[in-house]
Amino acid sequence: MQPQGILRIAFSVLGVGLLVCAAAPAWGGSPEHQERHFIVKDHPFVVLQNIVNGRIEVKSWKNSEVVVSSTSAPGQVGIDIEQVGDRIEINANSLEPGSEPNEVEVNFQLTVPEKTELQLRTQTGLIYVEQVNGDMKLQSVAGDVHLKEVSGYIIVKTTGGTLICTQCAGKLEFTTISGNAQILQPTLTSLNAMTTTGNILYDGDFMHTGMYSMNSGRGLVEVRFSGNDSFDLKAQTLLGHVDNQAAAFLKPDTHGGHHTVSKFSKGLFGTVGQGLAKVELSSYSGTIRILKRD
Repeated sequence: MQPQGILRIAFSVLGVGLLVCAAAPAWGGSPEHQERHFIVKDHPFVVLQNIVNGRIEVKSWKNSEVVVSSTSAPGQVGIDIEQVGDRIEINANSLEPGSEPNEVEVNFQLTVPEKTELQLRTQTGLIYVEQVNGDMKLQSVAGDVHLKEVSGYIIVKTTGGTLICTQCAGKLEFTTISGNAQILQPTLTSLNAMTTTGNILYDGDFMHTGMYSMNSGRGLVEVRFSGNDSFDLKAQTLLGHVDNQAAAFLKPDTHGGHHTVSKFSKGLFGTVGQGLAKVELSSYSGTIRILKRD
């Protein structure tokens, strides 16, 4: 089996495990359901601060209305919602005396207009956003973040959670300690992804004049590009390995200025096509792999 095949299986197994965990409820008995509706005008801004655990799911529709639905154990969670113009703020706190916030859970389902700004925070549990066009900041300690067909200036921060971003557009910043990142079929003009021990997979095209930076301290950084791509490449590692599986498509650097290796002992520099985009890959002790998609 090729190394990239191993990576695909690892991500697949991880995804299955996450779905199983997300499906398992954290309470017994009959859950408590709440639903509230808020009329908005232009581009709403939705803030959700979930101090306890739980899943947050956001999907869009064409109505000028925000719907906030929640599910929790009766009497365990207090939910405060305030609307000021087009800003809607949601706060969830534990009502259990003596309990830690991470011992209580509430799950949210939000339906928002297509053009909505989001600021979402939870402790654990999946954050899922689909078909929302707007700037967003998403934070989770141990939960994963899945994005599908979203666009805007997107900031994702986790401690151990993994990001899966499918068909994302705009600008993306992702920072984590032990989480992984999968960037699939993107149309991003800017990417800055950093992880200490996790893996980063970028499988998609590079936009002309785009800027892409991916760094993993000890994990694998893998980039899969197409024959139509055009970018300058700088790949550097101190104690790791650069695995160039696209030597036939990577020409010597045609723009210069990328050949200085100071703090890094190993480097690969080159150009694909006309070198219109800029791609920088770095690792301390992990592997950097570059290959062309079939």
